[in-house]
Amino acid sequence: MLRKLALFTAPIALMSAQANADDDNLELAALDGVDQITVFASAGGLKEVPGAITYIDADDIAKQSYTDILRTLRRVPGVNIQEEDGYGLRPNIGLRGSGSDRSARITIMEDGVPISPAPYAGPAAYYFPYAGRINSIEITKGTGAIKYGPRTTGGAINLFSTPIPEDWSANAQFLLGSDDGRRLHAYAGGRGDLGALDGGILIETFQQSTDGFKEIDAGGDTGFDVSDYMIKAGLYTKDGASVPQSLEFKYQRSDETSDETYLGLTRSDFSENPYRRYNASQEDQFNSDHETFQITYKADLTDDLRFSVNAYRTEFSRDWFKLEKVLGTSLSTVLNDPTTYSVEFANLVAAPGFVGAADALEIRHNARDYVAKGIQGTVTYKTNTGAISHNLEGSLRWHEDEVDRFQNFEYFQANDTDLLRTSVGDPGTDSNRIESGEALAIFVQDNIDWGRLHATIGVRIEDIDLTRLDYGKSDPNRTGTSLSTRENSLTAVTPAFGVVYDVTEQLSILGGVYRGFAPPSPGNSNSSEEESTNWEAGLRWENAAASFEAIGFFNDYQNLLGTCTASTGGGCVIGDQFDGGEVDVYGLEIVSIVDAAQWLNTAFAIPLSATYTLTQSEFKTSFSSGYGPWGSVSEGDELPFVADHQLLLTAGIEDTKWGGEIAMFYQSERRTTAGQGPIALNASLDAHTVFDVSAYIQVIENVKIRGKVENIFDEEYIASHQPAGLRPGLPRTFWVGVDLSL
Repeated sequence: MLRKLALFTAPIALMSAQANADDDNLELAALDGVDQITVFASAGGLKEVPGAITYIDADDIAKQSYTDILRTLRRVPGVNIQEEDGYGLRPNIGLRGSGSDRSARITIMEDGVPISPAPYAGPAAYYFPYAGRINSIEITKGTGAIKYGPRTTGGAINLFSTPIPEDWSANAQFLLGSDDGRRLHAYAGGRGDLGALDGGILIETFQQSTDGFKEIDAGGDTGFDVSDYMIKAGLYTKDGASVPQSLEFKYQRSDETSDETYLGLTRSDFSENPYRRYNASQEDQFNSDHETFQITYKADLTDDLRFSVNAYRTEFSRDWFKLEKVLGTSLSTVLNDPTTYSVEFANLVAAPGFVGAADALEIRHNARDYVAKGIQGTVTYKTNTGAISHNLEGSLRWHEDEVDRFQNFEYFQANDTDLLRTSVGDPGTDSNRIESGEALAIFVQDNIDWGRLHATIGVRIEDIDLTRLDYGKSDPNRTGTSLSTRENSLTAVTPAFGVVYDVTEQLSILGGVYRGFAPPSPGNSNSSEEESTNWEAGLRWENAAASFEAIGFFNDYQNLLGTCTASTGGGCVIGDQFDGGEVDVYGLEIVSIVDAAQWLNTAFAIPLSATYTLTQSEFKTSFSSGYGPWGSVSEGDELPFVADHQLLLTAGIEDTKWGGEIAMFYQSERRTTAGQGPIALNASLDAHTVFDVSAYIQVIENVKIRGKVENIFDEEYIASHQPAGLRPGLPRTFWVGVDLSL
């Protein structure tokens, strides 16, 4: 305890001692800028990074004011997205074919620290920071992925919260939308003189609610209600301090209630009305609470030496009360063959006048409590060896996390469109186990600049211990009478090498190779860790008004992992993992951006962009798997839930006081189970094209009117096929409101 106290009090004492010192007028802003937190701090910025990195700044996010992270990430090549609820509340994101289910195959961070509820023990992202409050986003693929972890094959997404403003200011955006939609995002704060030090504070809230766009036969809401609050406070040395430093504390809390279900529709019912919901889903509801505690200390010890330390703790509790079975039969089985299972299907529909059997509908409390905590330190040092410049980076992270599953069923009877509770199982009589992970991670890298040549050589080491304590369904008091303990430990070493060569001032070529890794689930002694060798090569070209980037990638999996979640279906045990063996994933990422004003000679900007991703995949062996999305695999089969083609086209118009943008997104047909050749109808997700449009105008100083339409042509398409029936994407949705700033 004393050592931890010293860790946090020592920086404050050092800051006070240096508060009035003089130096070469170093700017404090350097401690808080993007260069300090992005993957590389190369003098040329992202242009000279060996690897694919995309940075979406606050201006880009504001163009469409999305609150669905999936819509925001359409701007990034190589991102595989799988919709589910139409709102992006529980996003499914993959990078370069890594697998997208619950975003569990990539590393998700907020402000540089892991934000998945339990990144090692249970990485499925049933919590994801609400995109409506996010200030900027960095997406890292390729060799840069090893800086983060533990999952490095696909890459990492780092979400940055609103920073404390340099000057006192306040902003608020309030929008009203379709289906009684309401949204508020507001923050206020700044920095001021506290004598020896400067102080800063930021208070922020994000609120969103809607009645939902789906229609339960008997009526009722199908939307959600989200409340998110954040406060930041900081201390900063004065300009000119000999050792510029900052100490910031962040607290974030959010809660969510969403009337969401896994129960979809049969294909015939979907064709008739894709936005219908059967009555048996009327009790389904997701409730959650999330908290983040984070403290960050940074110091420029010299002009060339920087140090930072970050301690964090996140807590997440959720209970998804949702229908699991009907008369002992899985929902997917019933919906795939409603004729054979006509009695079960009648209980799902629960039409007027229908009376089902007692206990026919089994609704499960999918209750889980998560906690994650850790501390990480980072050092960067710049030096030269002759004509070669080195930017050395090193980091050390200790991390612990845990997921506690304590679940039970409640049983209902369908009675004339209503559901009557008929019995309740004791808590802990379904799933009753604790899974935990401990890890020590080390990362070192040398970023080299030698004239036109820029290279990185780095390595990441993860030492991981995983434990699974299963108390069994007959021991809800956890006395240990039937306790089953499983443990697994491993050490992974993942090196990376990348290079960029500037052919001209505008044109660069790049390439790299690195080792990909993902740990197994706790206690999965029958499954190996995920391993891959990943290659990429491409070029970048840019001038003052246009840029172009094309990068090809090849991920050679020696062993691909599949993890059973409730969202995948398939009847497997939640948390169990399956080996997919050798798999090849390869593709091409292209981004082109231009301002057409240079050709049309207009006084306003006309930004145009095109983002395209080609992804191909192939299992290299044949096998049978208990993992639903794979099933019986034949050599040459493609991975499920990976679109061959994704394309985003945007066209905007921007002046000082008004602007707008139209965005078109196309995603090709995807299969829901491994296979090859034409996709069977019952295993296919629609190809679809969706247009979004937004516009704003400044009516008076500090006041803007904003409007937007998502899915402007009301495209109807199947967004999700798993785990039980068809579910639709978001229909045409309107938003209009006001932006205020002070």
